[in-house]
Amino acid sequence: MKKIKNNFTEKLIINKYFKTLSLNKKGTFNFENDAAYLNIPYKNCKFAVTTDAILENIDFFKNDNPKSIAQKITTVNLSDLYAMGAIPHSYLLNLCLPSYINNDWLKSFCNYLKKLQLKYNFYLLGGDLSKSDNLIISSTFFGYINKNINVYQNKVNLDDDIWVSGNIGESKIGLEIIRKNITVDKNLREYFINKYLYPKPCKLGPNLALYSSSIIDVSDGFIGDLKKMLNDKYGASISLNKIPLSIKAKKLIFDLKKIKLEHVLNSGDDYSLIIVSNKKYRKKIKNIANKNKVKISRVGKVVLEKGVQFDSYINNNIIKEYDHFS
Repeated sequence: MKKIKNNFTEKLIINKYFKTLSLNKKGTFNFENDAAYLNIPYKNCKFAVTTDAILENIDFFKNDNPKSIAQKITTVNLSDLYAMGAIPHSYLLNLCLPSYINNDWLKSFCNYLKKLQLKYNFYLLGGDLSKSDNLIISSTFFGYINKNINVYQNKVNLDDDIWVSGNIGESKIGLEIIRKNITVDKNLREYFINKYLYPKPCKLGPNLALYSSSIIDVSDGFIGDLKKMLNDKYGASISLNKIPLSIKAKKLIFDLKKIKLEHVLNSGDDYSLIIVSNKKYRKKIKNIANKNKVKISRVGKVVLEKGVQFDSYINNNIIKEYDHFS
């Protein structure tokens, strides 16, 4: 067994912290097998699969609360499932643990993971542990969806409506506050840093799957992700005054001028959903969002001219969309 600190071994960590995350599901073998099996929960369903990783000093900082790190690895994967119209089922978790990880960290991390599992109704199938110089966490999530439903990222049509759930830019503002690029009062500081540390997935995807041409989650920035949907085939006409911003974000952007609007238009990790849909479904989409108590904004439409246009002009001051290799 690989020791990492405090005489930890893989077996000890699994037995003490992770077994409880199986929620006693039969296919996990109580983590005593090297593999697990999945049961599709309903007839006429298929599995959706997504995987993602978060890395120390890139997606989080060394001293971040382990609850925040648990929230991030969960949100980044759940958000992808919801954007596919899928309902969460289970997941695999791989951790590369540095020497500073201790009992308190593992306890807090696993307890919060369990809280999230119970909230969003999924469980841990198994995974792997290893030693590393930096903390690296990767996860593969499984969800299920009706076998006749296919939700695409880049299948849009001319004159389709473009919707956005929630607000955008708040995680970016929180990160800039942490980096000390923005100074604000205590209340604003706590609000935005919390948005950065504890992003939440939007659960509307499965409810909107039948009424959407395409859905994508805002992980790499609103404009960057919208461009993926347009797929260099169409363009988008967006009304700046319809971009969903919280009252607090508007205060920083327009009143205090702490950050420019164009900088939040392409900031990632908000995990809102961009929904492209035929305009005949406007009322249906609005009703579904209201029923689920989710803010949703119709910000524009798909147009023939390529590129993303804001109020009839193309804004050249928007920062480049996020790329993992840039």
